[in-house]
Amino acid sequence: MQPSSLSGLPTGVGEALEAEGVAELYPPQAAAVEAGVVDGQSLVAAVPTASGKTLIAELAMLSAVERGGKALYIVPLRALASEKKAEFERWEDHGVTVGVSTGNYESDGEWLASRDIIVATSEKVDSLIRNGAPWIDDLTCVVSDEVHLVDDSHRGPTLEVTLAKLRKVNPDLQTVALSATVGNADVIADWLDAELVESDWRPIDLRIGVHYGNAIDFDDGSKREVPVDRGDDQTPRLVADALDTEEDGRGGSSLVFVNSRRNAETSARRLTDVTGPRLTDDERDRLRELAEEIRGVSDTDTSGDLADAVERGAAFHHAGLASEHRSLVEDAFRDRLIKCVSATPTLAAGVNTPARRVIVRDWRRYDGEFGGMKPLDVLEIHQMCGRAGRPGLDPYGEAVLLASDADTRDELFERYVWAEAEPVRSKLAAEPALRTHVLATVASGFASTRDGLISFLDNTLYATQTDDDGRLVSVTDTVLEYLKVNDFVEVDRGGGTESLSATGIGHTVSRLYLDPMSAAEMIDGLRRAGGADEDDGAGEFVRTAANDDLEFGTYARADESDGGTPSDSTGTHEPDTVDETPDASSSSDVTPLGLYHLVSRTPDMYELYLKSGDREEYTELCYEREPEFLGDVPSEYEDVRFEDWLASLKTARLLEDWATEVDEDRIAERYGVGPGDIRGKVETAEWLLRAAETLAGDVEDVDGDVVVAVREARKRIEYGVREELLDLAGVRNVGRKRARRLYEAGVESRADLREADKAVVLGALRGRERTAERILEHAGREDPSMENVRPDSSASAAATAGSASDDDGEGQASLGDFR
Repeated sequence: MQPSSLSGLPTGVGEALEAEGVAELYPPQAAAVEAGVVDGQSLVAAVPTASGKTLIAELAMLSAVERGGKALYIVPLRALASEKKAEFERWEDHGVTVGVSTGNYESDGEWLASRDIIVATSEKVDSLIRNGAPWIDDLTCVVSDEVHLVDDSHRGPTLEVTLAKLRKVNPDLQTVALSATVGNADVIADWLDAELVESDWRPIDLRIGVHYGNAIDFDDGSKREVPVDRGDDQTPRLVADALDTEEDGRGGSSLVFVNSRRNAETSARRLTDVTGPRLTDDERDRLRELAEEIRGVSDTDTSGDLADAVERGAAFHHAGLASEHRSLVEDAFRDRLIKCVSATPTLAAGVNTPARRVIVRDWRRYDGEFGGMKPLDVLEIHQMCGRAGRPGLDPYGEAVLLASDADTRDELFERYVWAEAEPVRSKLAAEPALRTHVLATVASGFASTRDGLISFLDNTLYATQTDDDGRLVSVTDTVLEYLKVNDFVEVDRGGGTESLSATGIGHTVSRLYLDPMSAAEMIDGLRRAGGADEDDGAGEFVRTAANDDLEFGTYARADESDGGTPSDSTGTHEPDTVDETPDASSSSDVTPLGLYHLVSRTPDMYELYLKSGDREEYTELCYEREPEFLGDVPSEYEDVRFEDWLASLKTARLLEDWATEVDEDRIAERYGVGPGDIRGKVETAEWLLRAAETLAGDVEDVDGDVVVAVREARKRIEYGVREELLDLAGVRNVGRKRARRLYEAGVESRADLREADKAVVLGALRGRERTAERILEHAGREDPSMENVRPDSSASAAATAGSASDDDGEGQASLGDFR
């Protein structure tokens, strides 16, 4: 089936696809067309990675636009949203406009109404629905990429409820769900009233096998000799073998999956001994330039270690890296400039990063609930293996698991190589997941009675799968009681029916995209800060009996998204030369630390892991800073709750370090985290403080000074500076380090920038003329030119003396610079 033979697409699309090299549709794509995907028919495509799922989605969306409709493409990750937007923008030559939206959960994204195709994460789509985005009603096609992630306990319920809401708003909506091969794709198709296209076809051969001894045994019965001396590491030998086996004049790249960040970094460092000697002179020059770019992203040890590895042709990839780090590594790996990447499993479900050989070194991962190292799911292993082989560049793909003995080899064949992926199971019927979605369903008008709420939930995957109808009803009633007790929802039992409505604060919480338990915790803390009488129960954070064993004590953990172990998020304070005296807000008795701790103990913040050696240090700090807390310190005898409180304090201390201008590298060293972790915590804290600021303005009994204190704490997190630098740091291109240098040189405000001697400004900015011109322009200076201006040496000396470190700090500006 040729693309140009398809009807219902914008003029020239079929011919453009053929010009791109798509002479014939792949069998799964042809099956999707035969199933009606270009005619508006809903479809579930369960096919392997690299088998053409994205083109199926494009055919559906482009045909919907041609019919006068609007399409939405839902992705699981922000990075994937950017990649897909760039991919879809090639259709703008055919009159199709594309937009992307991933951040700012309080926005209704009205500007997106002018776009034909919109790319967004499931969380962003959920927030757009809550905030009443008017164009949602105009959707005629929605694509859900990686729909099998409804099985994820953290993000799955949001995707599930979002799809249910979109289908309720638009009864004739075409729903196209893309998935890897799973054990129950037919159930997903039944839920979505969709046709099913299921296939194991791939454009190039993929062989999966196990390396043991001196050879790889593959699933097709073939064998490849890769000798490894007894006691030696298998991974370097397998990477070297791929690089030395040339196809079309080039060796093959490798993607190595390990189970933790630390192992990813160690593996990459060791593999440079393999990749380094195999680089050409041109590749060394290009990698040297890339390494310098990576060092410029952050001044942390992680950034330096990554740059050192990249310079020799290898890299690591995990969630602790800054997003800029990850993008640079991904692009260079796709270009085959980086020869090998050691990654945690998140890369398997992320952006497009294929390799000729995938090596699954670690097939177990630490799981705190399991109590140790737990085998990965079959689906996750298959996702990793699916990264092997890229059409057009590789003649084949190989995925290899590692065994140290014959019994393990046999186990790996049985457990993974020959096994079918597990069935996808909804995770919706858990109280933490339902809290936020029940409130949002009521607040956004999808249900106005208890029966209507239950009826809406009957449209979810959970309702399709469950044999226990009473389970969802029971949990929903428990959640409703929680929301009612905390004044988020009102229940009127008059007239023989239970009518539901969100209170004013309930509407606010839903629009802010907060977990109601986070909102309840913050409201209680803000009222305490405002001097509300704790005995009158006004707004007090209520925990119903059903909630006692839920959220508390479950957040002090490493970032599980990339397979981290608790040891990946540790660290203690060391003496520092920077002035880190805690400073209270000038607006009230509320201190920044108190507010940082308040948002850090909410379910919406992933706390830093509290290792055993931290307990004494943070217990001492807890009692030292106790007057600042906006809540009662749990008893030390309440072991779980007290440790959770201390973990929140550790997280708040990291935020306090950031807001008192402690260098990013020192923060990373103290807490055992990477630049991506720091930025993730800062971004989450800024969002939660912005929400707290809104709540403080809406809730009764909260003093106006508290609102000001929250706003100031939020701005200090956003810019990463002390109070005196807020005005300066708010100027675009200034950021935390440049603001400090300017301040120490006597330029203390935005107004000063408009009037200050240019030589002083240039001196404080270390002679960087273009940077100085941009800053002066953004500050509103009439003539920002630095032509013929010489930097003032005394200003440069003062700026250097007053700075926390003597580096330039590029990439360390403020929250806005790394969103």
